[in-house]
Amino acid sequence: MRRAVALRLYAGLATMALATATGVVLTMPAASAAPSGPTGYATQNGGTTGGAGGQTVRATTGTAIHQALCSRASSSTPITIQVEGTINHGNTSKVSGDSCNTDDDRIELKQISNVTIVGVGGGAVFDQVGIHIREASNIVIQNVTVKNVKKSGSPTSNGGDAIGMESGVRNIWVDHVTLEASGGESEGFDGLFDMKDDTKYVTLSYSILRNSGRGGLVGSSESDRSNGFITYHHNLYENIDSRVPLLRGGIAHIYNNHYVDIHKSGINSRAGARAKVDNNYFEDSKDVLGTFYTDEAGYWQVGGNVFDNVTWSSRSSENNPAGPNPQSNTTVGIPYSYDLDGADCVPSVVSQTAGAGKGLKVSDGSCSPQTPDPTPTPTDPTPTPTDPTPTPSQPSGTNLSIGAGSDGSSKASGTSYGNVRDGDMSSYWSPTGSTGSISIKWGSATTVSKINIREAAGSEGNIGSWRVLDHDTGAVLKSGSGAGVITFPQISLRKITFEITGSSGTPKVAEYETYAG
Repeated sequence: MRRAVALRLYAGLATMALATATGVVLTMPAASAAPSGPTGYATQNGGTTGGAGGQTVRATTGTAIHQALCSRASSSTPITIQVEGTINHGNTSKVSGDSCNTDDDRIELKQISNVTIVGVGGGAVFDQVGIHIREASNIVIQNVTVKNVKKSGSPTSNGGDAIGMESGVRNIWVDHVTLEASGGESEGFDGLFDMKDDTKYVTLSYSILRNSGRGGLVGSSESDRSNGFITYHHNLYENIDSRVPLLRGGIAHIYNNHYVDIHKSGINSRAGARAKVDNNYFEDSKDVLGTFYTDEAGYWQVGGNVFDNVTWSSRSSENNPAGPNPQSNTTVGIPYSYDLDGADCVPSVVSQTAGAGKGLKVSDGSCSPQTPDPTPTPTDPTPTPTDPTPTPSQPSGTNLSIGAGSDGSSKASGTSYGNVRDGDMSSYWSPTGSTGSISIKWGSATTVSKINIREAAGSEGNIGSWRVLDHDTGAVLKSGSGAGVITFPQISLRKITFEITGSSGTPKVAEYETYAG
């Protein structure tokens, strides 16, 4: 049987008045994304926060979404875009600017970072317009519906993918969305949720994928194995032929999903991929796990799953179903914590939480959906300026920056890298623009667990979003917003970089202090 999923109007966010029916972008109070962040691989590599800490605007057209991106100070300035209404080809046009790279026939999130797109009010529907993420990082997409995106016929968008990611994409959280088509490739549709060409650290949660030939892939071919670290949890896959998902290389964690009416093949782990498959409910489906259509094997670790009226085909050189009695053939270590619902209650939990318009309900592992507390919304429609947050107290111990070296990205005229390690609050370093990086370096490995970024007098509060990096490895040690004391797990390194990715004025770093902890 097939279970109908009833959508309810989204009620967890405050309703705000529109400026006009044409989609003018307005400054609005308080971001409307869920107060809790992602679970899964999107929490790794420094985490995924989207536009947190930045301006919040409203858009009712695709052109307005592009305009919001293009109006930022830089391509990394944080922004939350609240969307209400129907986004289609008629109201989606290319907008140009230094902080964006958009196109006419899709929502283009290209060469940008630190963005949240969230549906509000009566809901947001992207009708035949796909969302394309390319060379981008730290993106959140939440509470929207994307439907009937086609790669052939008319109109076409995004290669037929509802949401597609490619080319060095990092840290994406897609949550409480509904992705649907009206048929398979012969009807002009492609994948609902595709990742390729070095896409990593992605979570898809509490979402519905249905009525499509292809659910989604990780890797465009057997040779495209540079993708991975993907989490799928509490999603409904319904009335789909295959690819739920198709994995080529990499690691995936797949738990607490409900699979209904999968026609040809389900989780297809191949080309060396490894999948941890926990406490899912598979129902009225065929070949829900295995390696299919190739002789290049993939692997799986299984536990706690329910197989309800699942049929299995016979094995052949290019067909290796895991059933009828699925057994683990690998082990997969998971680096994050998560709450695991029992498989028996997954159909009920997913039906109450998954998809757009469900109030961002989640599960805490108790088989009882929870409604998150909404973010308080100010009654005054104009945000009231506040004094900068006081800098935390001075860390104890020796400032390891004194006597060390320093460098960074291009510096503004009259400033010096050395000004951040001279103990003098009257001198400072500034980047040439609104973003840039400054590093402290030593001749040998040095243990650090805390830094203190002190802004010059008169520029307090200018620094917005930032990342702290191990310069030699590129590892993100911490990300956040606002200057002050920043603590992270103790690490031994030769060079530590403070990268400013967004600001509300010219950043001026008077002192970049480092401490062992």
